[in-house]
Amino acid sequence: MPTPESVPFSTVLRTASSEEHEAAEQSSFMSRLLGGRLGIDAYADLTGQLWYVYRALESRAGQLAEDRLAGPFIDRALLRTAAVERDLAHLRGPDWREGLAPLPATAAYVARVEELAAEWPAGYIAHHYTRYLGDLSGGQIIRGIAEKTWGFERKGDGVRFYVFEEVDNPAAFKREYRAKLDAAGEAMDEVERRRVVEECKRAFVLNGAIFRDLDARYPLSA
Repeated sequence: MPTPESVPFSTVLRTASSEEHEAAEQSSFMSRLLGGRLGIDAYADLTGQLWYVYRALESRAGQLAEDRLAGPFIDRALLRTAAVERDLAHLRGPDWREGLAPLPATAAYVARVEELAAEWPAGYIAHHYTRYLGDLSGGQIIRGIAEKTWGFERKGDGVRFYVFEEVDNPAAFKREYRAKLDAAGEAMDEVERRRVVEECKRAFVLNGAIFRDLDARYPLSA
């Protein structure tokens, strides 16, 4: 039977957080949004909340690039803030910042990411993993549905957040990313690995909380 040390850390993260991951993915808001039961305003609202999240993830990228654990994950090919801003300009107009505010769950998520980026880079990796690897995977399904539902140009304005123009081979990129996770896990002791696993679970819970806040903003019609 494999010991914890013999299981690749990327596998540990995926399996240990699968329940939290599935709960976030199957939230009522996302189910209704992707099922075509919510309008483009809800999609724009989600995009606006993501802007806060990615600003937090990317604001300290330059500093984290020097960290022995987080540094290998800092890759300009992944940066999303500019793409989100372009989508928001398309969705909400040139004054898209007016009236945009973080939901309570978004503010809590941002605060946690900022705290980790400043104080615990290993924990920051957990959030980097849940967001960017998810964008490269399930995010592509969301892009396709959004294009079909709201008539966005394929990989154009409105869905640029999900388009990684500098990632030529997504499958290879994800394999390399998981290899970086495995290497990071090997550089940690068991206590630290367990802490990162718990932070990964927390990342999915924080994502799910944003969906719940959005769900409350778009109640089911009578």
